[in-house]
Amino acid sequence: MKPWDGIISDEEQHAYRAAGFGRPSGVGKRPALLIIDVQYRTTGTQPRPFYEAIKEFPTSCGDVAWDAVANIKILLDAFRKNSWPVLYPHVAPKNKNEGGRLAEKIPGIMNIPTHGYDFVEEIAPRPGDVLLPKKHPSAFFATALASHLIDLQADTLIITGCSTSGCVRSSVVDAFSLNFKVLVPHDAVYDRSRVSHAVNLFDMSEKYADVSSTSDIVETLRKL
Repeated sequence: MKPWDGIISDEEQHAYRAAGFGRPSGVGKRPALLIIDVQYRTTGTQPRPFYEAIKEFPTSCGDVAWDAVANIKILLDAFRKNSWPVLYPHVAPKNKNEGGRLAEKIPGIMNIPTHGYDFVEEIAPRPGDVLLPKKHPSAFFATALASHLIDLQADTLIITGCSTSGCVRSSVVDAFSLNFKVLVPHDAVYDRSRVSHAVNLFDMSEKYADVSSTSDIVETLRKL
């Protein structure tokens, strides 16, 4: 079962297969892990149903975030074991003068308490990890991410975090455009909308990335 089964019709999936989309890209030899925006502002400080979670932080995604965190931890442990690079693109606290179009579209995002920007403890950075503050959806836009990846000689990106339809998707598209091989573990990314999550995973799978489960990706990495 894929997360989009039952949402994207069999006929539409067949149409993509018939047109030649969705071929696997595989992995290279030097993977890097991106953990995007896994901060308490997107998870809440503890697992709660969505409508309870947004009472703490309006940008929280609820229980699905914590399900993903558990799988990100599995991937992170594999990267720690192999001393592979881990990078943390994340939103830093904003001030009232730097909101731009985002503040116009989602004004509530400008009023997150400071502790909401803390990394979730279970998958928090360690010394030697790369921290990349960002102000836009893509982890590549106006950051030094590409420069770091070149320096690390990375050729494959495993992209996790939040949100599937926003910062994850835009980072995947940019990574693909820069000729990185891209893997997305569908159970290690999260979104506040189940439908948006599924549809965007399907679209990424067909065009930009290899989308599979955390366990399958860990098994793939074990062979490197």
